[in-house]
Amino acid sequence: MADLSLKHIYKVYPNGTKAVNDFNMQINDKEFIVFVGPSGCGKSTTLRMIAGLEDITAGELKIGGEVVNGLEPKDRDIAMVFQNYALYPHMTIYENIAFGLRMRKMPKDEIDKKVKEAAEILGITDYLKRKPKEMSGGQRQRVALGRAIVRDPKVMLLDEPLSNLDAKLRTQMRSEIVKLHRKLQTTFIYVTHDQTEAMTMGTRIVVMKDGFIKQVDTPKNLYKYPANKFVAGFIGTPQMNFFEGTLKKDGDVVHIEFKNSDAKITVPYSMLMKTTPAYLDGTKPVCIGFRPEDISLDPEKIEKAHATIKVKVSHTEELGTETLVYGDINMQGNGFDDTGTRIIIKSEGFDEYAADQICDAALNIADIHLFDAETEESILPRIPEFNYIDCSVKGRAISALDVDIALPPAIVCAEGSGELLIPPVAVTFDGDIPATVVEQEDINGQNLVTLDVNGKRLYALSDGVLAEKEQKIALDFKRLTIKTGGKEVAPMPEINGLDGTFAMERVSEPVTKDGKTKNKKVAKYYILMDGVKFPAPDDIANKMFAALSGRKVFNTQFRYELPPDGLAIADEGISAEVKAYLDYGRDKYIQCAVGEENIYVRCDKEYSGTVKLYPDLEKVSVIEKDRGIRILKFIYFSL
Repeated sequence: MADLSLKHIYKVYPNGTKAVNDFNMQINDKEFIVFVGPSGCGKSTTLRMIAGLEDITAGELKIGGEVVNGLEPKDRDIAMVFQNYALYPHMTIYENIAFGLRMRKMPKDEIDKKVKEAAEILGITDYLKRKPKEMSGGQRQRVALGRAIVRDPKVMLLDEPLSNLDAKLRTQMRSEIVKLHRKLQTTFIYVTHDQTEAMTMGTRIVVMKDGFIKQVDTPKNLYKYPANKFVAGFIGTPQMNFFEGTLKKDGDVVHIEFKNSDAKITVPYSMLMKTTPAYLDGTKPVCIGFRPEDISLDPEKIEKAHATIKVKVSHTEELGTETLVYGDINMQGNGFDDTGTRIIIKSEGFDEYAADQICDAALNIADIHLFDAETEESILPRIPEFNYIDCSVKGRAISALDVDIALPPAIVCAEGSGELLIPPVAVTFDGDIPATVVEQEDINGQNLVTLDVNGKRLYALSDGVLAEKEQKIALDFKRLTIKTGGKEVAPMPEINGLDGTFAMERVSEPVTKDGKTKNKKVAKYYILMDGVKFPAPDDIANKMFAALSGRKVFNTQFRYELPPDGLAIADEGISAEVKAYLDYGRDKYIQCAVGEENIYVRCDKEYSGTVKLYPDLEKVSVIEKDRGIRILKFIYFSL
């Protein structure tokens, strides 16, 4: 198997520069993965760490289930194709392809077989006796590929292999590499700065910027559902149109105003239901995005459109089957300068538009993109962060979704009307509230369920596709935010944090050899939390040593994180003072104080006074505090 696992991979240079920040990805066997992004984003550095040409500062890299952090490049069973071909000019093509196999002392007949097979796959059989200087750029790139594939590697790494070729040859070689991937049936990881290459070649694409992953998804999902403004602008040609503006919800409609212009549209709220409500008050600035192909000058589409705006045309570019129309939604704009009101429209055919002509343009609201003006993150996510539901509290009951629900003892909130914030994960399918399944959508392995509850829309997540249309749901109150009477009840934290260190002790243990027993000194490793020692599992100790190679692991401050069910009340452990008993009905917890830290622990009965907490180190996450590097992360599925 040629699957790869990259967990919390960092590359930090001696001057403190982080070239790669907390890179996490699971690459499946036989996938074609493309790393794409602008120069300096960390894509080639990540590839070189996979190849072993760059040391990994922190994190764990597995190839085929084996940790390879410390392995030399030659021992990783990978092959790499570089941008500059790196062919030996004095050798024939046959000798160039065979060179690596000869260095491995492979028998001549086997070398000959592999070279000829590779040449046939790549269509260069007739050129094996030539020298590199006698071949074109595309042919030389095929030779570089041939030298890699004769190795029969687990993973093929390609670092911008087509950037030195002309446009026509790049298009041809793209097809050749995709065809090669299908023939070889091995894992390909391809680095490029060209988004066209990424979209046409990759089964999944990793978009990077400034050392961070901005989004990982299929080409289709990157195009249709960009997670942030950077991805939205990077993917697609011409680039997406961006406008500043505001959104204001008024009953069943939303008014959208475009800044620095007179453009205003009104659309049904049902088309923007996933929008975070905080942005719908008409005051918070947002970034509005429309792709050029989602804006139309076709009279038929304009007549049927939910929303239209005026566009002042500046100039056009005819591209054969389509025309790019440039203009401005500000009637005083010139359509040339990117002032925040310029617009590009992709129009079919050869329609002619005069300079300064004012046209109506239809906006496809179904494909609108909305981003926070400051963070540039999407405010119209595929999986909403919350369901925002009107509610009221009276006594020990809360009314929401036209249902009265008893509040668990742990919830104490002010009476009055307000709002209930329900994360989709807090809707469970084991209750007594009737709900009807309206739609189900698989989103990267998560099943998003759209429910109708007494005429109100509710989003939930389920483990798989729900077979029954009629369901009975419940709300997990420890995950809810309740805003009533001018006060707020926050959800219970899902992660506990404690500072600590890592320690070693040498102890004597009896060792029997040849029938004789002797005491021998062995190293034992411990995690220290709040000054209390706990034996460190071998895998955690190994990861900490690997992450802090060249640093003094025993003099480093760590942040240890655990979920509430990652701590147990025991006879020994960390001393904690019980502050509150939290009864959420099915689930019960205690809130404790450990020094200045508030700690939440799952329990089966009520406690008071001082208790001892013992951590389950199989559920611990580890962060090196000094550099902010996450060494290990436990995935919290539920509280």
